[in-house]
Amino acid sequence: MASSPIQAQENLGQPHEGEGNGQYIRVVLADTQAIFRAGLRKIFAVEDDVRVVGQAETLSQAFTAAQKFATDVMLFESALAPNPVDAISEMLRQNPGLHLVVVTSEPEQELTLELFRRGVYSIVSREVEPELLVDCLRKVAKGEPWLDSRATQWVLEAYRTQNTRAGAARTKVQLTPKESLIVSCVTQGMKNKEIATRVGTTEQVVKNYLRKVYDKLGVADRLELALYCLNNRAVDGMVKAPASAPPSSSTTTEVAVASTSTPETIS
Repeated sequence: MASSPIQAQENLGQPHEGEGNGQYIRVVLADTQAIFRAGLRKIFAVEDDVRVVGQAETLSQAFTAAQKFATDVMLFESALAPNPVDAISEMLRQNPGLHLVVVTSEPEQELTLELFRRGVYSIVSREVEPELLVDCLRKVAKGEPWLDSRATQWVLEAYRTQNTRAGAARTKVQLTPKESLIVSCVTQGMKNKEIATRVGTTEQVVKNYLRKVYDKLGVADRLELALYCLNNRAVDGMVKAPASAPPSSSTTTEVAVASTSTPETIS
């Protein structure tokens, strides 16, 4: 049955009988496909503890819905944004208490790991079974991450690889101020082109610097670099110079490796 677009500003759903005590999970559906949203509403309608309070079919509507409604969980389709990682980072910056479940058409390892690093609680496929999706919502609403078996394997592999490389690294690592600045940019999710503009150089020079940094820290790629920084709090003392006046590489910044430190989220 055809469905007209539903704006994020609309409050969809009336309380079911017995919902007056507020003991239910308030969900916003942010997805480009009306038929998928309608299917989700049917799934959640039979659950006494789940209530859809709003819908969005564009990125701007999703941001509006997050601000307008008291929401416990937002189901956010990754295709809403050209760069879902940046969009989700901004969404969580504006709404730090929001619990995000990202819906993808086809799970990807790199995207999955990066989204979890940015603060997403779960990533599910469009093909997820209804029972599993409801279980996911209940766990995420309590502040617990929910991973399927494949995502769990990806996360474990990433941390095992990172920890193995970090264990073989030197106790003290010397980074030049420019290397330090580039690493800081990487942990903020910036691409090589953006970093080049930030430090006043070219993309190729940025790539050369990153290769040197990988060798120094004993990591293989950008993901392992980010995980290294998370585990070792390596960005705490890094130089963050103005783009117009990048620091000279004649001095060095010392990055201490604290293997027992508590991982932090890098925004």
